[in-house]
Amino acid sequence: MTKPIRIWGRTTSSNVKKVLWLADELKLTYERIGADLSFGAIDTPEFRKLNPNARVPTIEDGDFVLWESNAIMRYLAMKYGGEAFYPPEPAARANIDRWLDWQLSTLIPVDVPVYWGTIRTPPEKRDMAAIAVGAEKLVAVWAILEAQLANRQFAASDRFSIADIALGVLVYRFLANPFLKRPPLPRLTAWQDRLRARPPFKKWVELPLE
Repeated sequence: MTKPIRIWGRTTSSNVKKVLWLADELKLTYERIGADLSFGAIDTPEFRKLNPNARVPTIEDGDFVLWESNAIMRYLAMKYGGEAFYPPEPAARANIDRWLDWQLSTLIPVDVPVYWGTIRTPPEKRDMAAIAVGAEKLVAVWAILEAQLANRQFAASDRFSIADIALGVLVYRFLANPFLKRPPLPRLTAWQDRLRARPPFKKWVELPLE
């Protein structure tokens, strides 16, 4: 009997959410193993054999082990019939890859300081001046996608893709963060509404921020 895919990671991690969302879109059978420092599972010799970075998500698909969330999404889509989410045609795939890279190189560096500085920092320790500066940078980055959505329904095209998963996890915590001042971003909001129609978004993403 084929073993289910094992997905290591806590459900509060944005990167783990991406993998779980796609796994549900693909209707995969999987076992999720809660793993982070609080679980005491990742900073161990056993886990470092799977992932020397001691980070999540990490997956085991039979004897194959893979880490890095966007690489995991590409792999699962390619192996398990996810052509609709990651089409094989080179230009379409490159366009999706562009947004996956943008998420890592451009969005994450401005998203993480703001998110951690607000949601994951106690009120008495929040540096609101730094948060205000960071929020301005974050809004400017999201404005890039806001503009791109003028002529498409989803991040890379008019079709939902793994680029929407990678970015959709983060747009929720941007738009739901009560500590941020944001200008009207109607296209981002409408795009998130389209993502809300997908059950895995409700299951893994649209949750209290923590």
